[in-house]
Amino acid sequence: MSGAERLQKVLAASGIGSRRDCENLISEGRVMLNGEVAKLGDKADPETAEIYVDGERLVTDTRLVYLAMNKPLGVMSTMSDEKGRISLAEYVGRFAQRVYHVGRLDAETEGLLLLTNDGDLAHKLTHPSFEVSKTYLAEVAGSIPQGFKKRIMTGIELEDGFAKADSFKVVTSAGGRTLVELSLHEGRKHIVRRLLGEMGHEVFRLVRVSIGPIHLGDTKSGRIRKLGQPEIAALFKAVEQ
Repeated sequence: MSGAERLQKVLAASGIGSRRDCENLISEGRVMLNGEVAKLGDKADPETAEIYVDGERLVTDTRLVYLAMNKPLGVMSTMSDEKGRISLAEYVGRFAQRVYHVGRLDAETEGLLLLTNDGDLAHKLTHPSFEVSKTYLAEVAGSIPQGFKKRIMTGIELEDGFAKADSFKVVTSAGGRTLVELSLHEGRKHIVRRLLGEMGHEVFRLVRVSIGPIHLGDTKSGRIRKLGQPEIAALFKAVEQ
């Protein structure tokens, strides 16, 4: 472990607290290092160590980047586009590390997109077996009839297989259009639009507002923010099985 440092120094550098605070955490048995309860005197390589504090994963590798973006309408969820359309590369150029988008949003869909260079976490967040829920706000045509919620949560057959929502609710309705919120844990292409469309409701606007524990919040369109340690820990917890 050529890059190993005292564990309390690694913890303090990650923002958990002062070195004295971190020593107390270790003494109280609240820190796990590579699968074992840590003790004072332990050393850790911040680039490779697996550290948990109070059961929550702490990322200490400064090479890893975790970002949340509010993707604007019309932007392609790619790092380059052969047709010259606006892509994510125009937004992430200021970051020294090369990052990749976690899943996609089609050009007509706005909202939350995660970007990272942590390939293992990205894979888990996008794989259906980990069932990480994604929540959307959709403006649809018409009003929502009685029994619609039960039907969409029971599911229907699409051309590429069965699909259903994990949750559904009407937010507001006016002027012949209705704003609904629904969550799904899969990411097939255009799945939200196809699901609602098959049930008779064309989607005029679609915004993803959360991915698992990460929320779009008040992040403005086109802006990118770094995730905090609690958010990163929550993402790891979301894919633990």
